[in-house]
Amino acid sequence: MAKTQRWRRYWDRKSATYDAEMAGWDRRLFGDSREWACGQAGGDVLEVAVGTGLNLPHYPAGVRLTGLDLSVGMLAMARAREPARPVTLRQGDAHRLPFAEASFDTVVCTFGLCAIPDPAAAVAEMTRVLRPGGRLILADHVVSTSWPVRVVQWLLELASVPLAGEHFRRRPLVLVAAAGLTVERQERFKLGLVERLVARKVS
Repeated sequence: MAKTQRWRRYWDRKSATYDAEMAGWDRRLFGDSREWACGQAGGDVLEVAVGTGLNLPHYPAGVRLTGLDLSVGMLAMARAREPARPVTLRQGDAHRLPFAEASFDTVVCTFGLCAIPDPAAAVAEMTRVLRPGGRLILADHVVSTSWPVRVVQWLLELASVPLAGEHFRRRPLVLVAAAGLTVERQERFKLGLVERLVARKVS
């Protein structure tokens, strides 16, 4: 609980500068990953780690959208964004999603699993709230396919993990497979630093 409160306070403070920082990463590294992820969502959609709502403008018309984040500061920024479609924003923990089983047709998480303390628990929860046949859509920065870059990522984590809980060497694809989801689409680029995927809950 104390660690959760610490990360909540960290992201509350971070909310003031988050958009400006992410604009640079989107431009230099992530490309069209937000549009790619959100554009494939449909039906009742949950976005985990919705943050300041950077993804909200990219969802198709007609989706019924719920966004969840640990940080009330981030959610305040998301509410001020005034998206083009209605959205329900809730404060909550990705490790214990406050939704019943089989509540959503699509779950989206972009650039969030890198900072969630227990990504395996979060993926398990995302799977739990998906309906049979529902899709999990992820995009994140991951461990590189280049060994010199992996060394740099390891060095960065020496500071980033204790200070901000930010991991650079995770691989959500492995967690998705372990959760029993069927990967239908997977892309990796920028020396393997960015990976995005679509997986389906079979039953």
